Amino acid sequence: MTARFTRRAFTALALALSLAAPALAQDSPAPDWREQFPELTIGISSGENETDAIARTQPYADYLSRTLGVPVNIVRGTDYAAVIEAMRQGHVQIASVGPAAYALARKIMGEGVAPVAITLDEAGDRGYYSILAVQADSPYQTIEDVRGQSFAFADPNSTSGYAVPSYYLSTELQTTADEYFGEVAFSGGHEQSVIGLVNGTFEVVATHWRNENAGNIQTMEDKGMIPEGSTRIIWKSPVIPNTPVMMLTSLPQELQDEFRAALMAFPEADPEGFAEYTRGNSTGYVEARHEDYLDVIAITEYNAAERRRNASN
Repeated sequence: MTARFTRRAFTALALALSLAAPALAQDSPAPDWREQFPELTIGISSGENETDAIARTQPYADYLSRTLGVPVNIVRGTDYAAVIEAMRQGHVQIASVGPAAYALARKIMGEGVAPVAITLDEAGDRGYYSILAVQADSPYQTIEDVRGQSFAFADPNSTSGYAVPSYYLSTELQTTADEYFGEVAFSGGHEQSVIGLVNGTFEVVATHWRNENAGNIQTMEDKGMIPEGSTRIIWKSPVIPNTPVMMLTSLPQELQDEFRAALMAFPEADPEGFAEYTRGNSTGYVEARHEDYLDVIAITEYNAAERRRNASN
């Protein structure tokens, strides 16, 4: 027998199908985030040279590739701002840059980016320091002694290499770097600053330091880039929260959750890879929050306001 739909039957069927559609949609599995992101890119802007930075981070990329099931690529920005711009354009989904660079990211992207985690050092501490360093055999003992001497910042978006020492000069000494030092330069990076210090280009430089065993200077000594004991610290800042691993909040929630779980498991799942990635100077990760960086954000905003005020005078 041939079936024949009347208008009333067709209307009833259409209504039944429309009511069933939400239930059918709920039963259908959500598309895997890997279809949208068949590979992931993590941006870094390390204080070390590109060759060493990429080599050191390769175990991190390899572990995440195995764990997440997609290729994970590490790219190093020419500077902090380049990584943030790549995130803004969506070319980079995850990044590890300094706290001041995170402040820049929040300024540009707002809640479109959020911190995920930070590393703990070998003592379980969550922070590091900005330092001013001089040559070990120089006559300078305090920050007051280097007034009028040549000085180098690292990068305009570096926390320890620019933001924190600039804030200290302004709030504690009521001056600016240009007023206080005889000559001021941006070296282009932390390693460049210290090399310039050791070879006599600069009398004093700003860089980062964690403890007696870890920091930019110690790493450069370990790699044979500078002689051991060739520098000396004359000033150390209050503690700065460690560099956050941050992520675009527009990423699929499943991707965010899987990345966070993989990151937290890294130290135990691949202890050798984690040790190589962190130079053996970390015990693991802890969750990071935006609130952890409010002081750094305030410092960067203060510095920006001071630059505008000084430019208008």
